[in-house]
Amino acid sequence: MSETPAPSPRTRLRRRPERGRYDEASLFAVLDAALVAHIGYLDEDQPMVTPTTFWREGRTLYWHGAAASRILARSGSGAPVCVTVTLLDGLIVGRSGIKHSVNYRSAMVFGRARLVTGLEAKRAAMAAFLERLYPGRTLELRPSSDVELAQIVVAEMEIAEASVKVKAGGPLPYAPDEGWPAWTGVIPIETRIGAPQPDPDLGVRAPGRGLSPYREGARLDEALAAAAQSGLPVSA
Repeated sequence: MSETPAPSPRTRLRRRPERGRYDEASLFAVLDAALVAHIGYLDEDQPMVTPTTFWREGRTLYWHGAAASRILARSGSGAPVCVTVTLLDGLIVGRSGIKHSVNYRSAMVFGRARLVTGLEAKRAAMAAFLERLYPGRTLELRPSSDVELAQIVVAEMEIAEASVKVKAGGPLPYAPDEGWPAWTGVIPIETRIGAPQPDPDLGVRAPGRGLSPYREGARLDEALAAAAQSGLPVSA
């Protein structure tokens, strides 16, 4: 199992260190189960955090936006960036207020972001984004024009350092709560796929390539994993 660089003081967990993970497998599992990351950066002297969709290729993270986007202008200039992802898995309900908590998986990633330059490089990056979600779908889509690609900016960041934190399980025993009659336990939380809602102008037509992992009722993280496992080469 590969390891990320040894944790430094900024990534090493001090409180509850047993919840920390620093290996690539744990990191990629959290990143690949999410669609939205929060990008932290400095805009002059003002700290900013912006939510955005993202994707991963190896140890490189990507995100994109409009050419006029401030986040991309700032975070894509080689400045240090902190990327965080959080997945909420459940509510922990205790018998006292202090014993209420949540189950979660989270990742904190550090690196320096830069812009992807050149139309073909951006075209390849955006195709990889679509293929991550909808394997094989780029083969049936109208290709993006150079004018359209010029309207977007793509940032990439190689993972320099990262940590994962995981909390799972139910309420822990707590002597002052013993015998108190309030209900205690875990309320699981999942994000699931709803029924497809076709464009009314489309007519009766089955969903196209790459959409099969998103069956109604499927968990989002499991659908993303299925899409990744069934992915087709973009050039196929």
